[in-house]
Amino acid sequence: MSAGFVAAISGFASSFALVVAGLKAVGASDGQAASGLFALCLATAVVSITAALALRLPVAIAWSTPGAAVLLAAVDHGIRFSDAVGAFLVSAALMLLCGVWPALGRLITRIPRPLASAMLAGVLLPICLAPVQAVAQLPLFAAPVVVVWLVLFRLAPRWAVPAAMVVAVVGILVSAGTGWFDPARAVPHLEFVAPTLDPSVVVGVGLPLFIVTMAGQNVPGFTVLQAHGYEPPVRYAFVGQGLGSAAAALFGGHAINLGAITAAIMTGPESHPEHSRRWIATLTNGALYVPLGLVAGVATALVAAAPTVLITAVAGLAVLGALVTSVTSALEEPAHRIAAIATFLVVVSGVVVLGIGSAFWGLLVGGVVMLWLHPRRAAR
Repeated sequence: MSAGFVAAISGFASSFALVVAGLKAVGASDGQAASGLFALCLATAVVSITAALALRLPVAIAWSTPGAAVLLAAVDHGIRFSDAVGAFLVSAALMLLCGVWPALGRLITRIPRPLASAMLAGVLLPICLAPVQAVAQLPLFAAPVVVVWLVLFRLAPRWAVPAAMVVAVVGILVSAGTGWFDPARAVPHLEFVAPTLDPSVVVGVGLPLFIVTMAGQNVPGFTVLQAHGYEPPVRYAFVGQGLGSAAAALFGGHAINLGAITAAIMTGPESHPEHSRRWIATLTNGALYVPLGLVAGVATALVAAAPTVLITAVAGLAVLGALVTSVTSALEEPAHRIAAIATFLVVVSGVVVLGIGSAFWGLLVGGVVMLWLHPRRAAR
């Protein structure tokens, strides 16, 4: 139970600001962002609790942190939130399809790892630059955040980002005073968002959201389960994620998926000495997401009151490990480094062509370069 508690608190505190900022980047109002965060918490709770009770396996569910980074990268694209919700539903439908049609799931997981990792690295890099920018622009508020993160990253890595978020919250409260809090807006609520489909948003946001969720969360999540001696419930994972993500999308949430870092907390021996009892950690973790979701309105109001660069700085610290992992994975195979770098550069450029964002074009350009330089290996 303590492992589930640690995973829930650290998971929520580490990345809720990134989720809120990502939803607002694709057009959500403060109320819609709060609803989306609440919906993601409820979807995480339902799928986690169901898996724990039905399968007796420590299947860790979380919202898609790299997916939120994809949304934040689209901040300057002028996207309507209803179109973003339509893209969320397409991503959820693809996830569900992977569960009912296993061949599709196998195909998606065979997207060349250097390209998928390079795309994720390109999405994360601007966010990871934010701590540097924040220290330069707001040294009194940002420097303590970075120092606390650095100290705890050595002494207690799991708590480094949550502690940095606490320091940032203190700074926000000092600078904003009491005017940021509106009791009426803090009441937890779900706000239905009627989806619309814009092909360019589906291609530029929905497909990258699906791909980075698969490559950045689900594949590592399956790996964590296998490493601790569990047979991953692939069909349940995809079907549960697809249904949960679709339900959350209608109320503003972007996607849920398998946990990776939080999964490591709950599936290892520090969770419970007995292999067959560790599912209790994920049951506890899922149950705690209900009360955490109840503070979504307060969390969103706090993010709205903060300087954007400070919130992005905390988000950058939260995904720094993911950036290191994705860069390492992208450049691991010498034969595909040029294709990976090409993908990375296009994504980082932020170009928008035909209304479609750089994440899609980076993956496309990298694929073309890979096919041109190593056609046989790329075909395999």
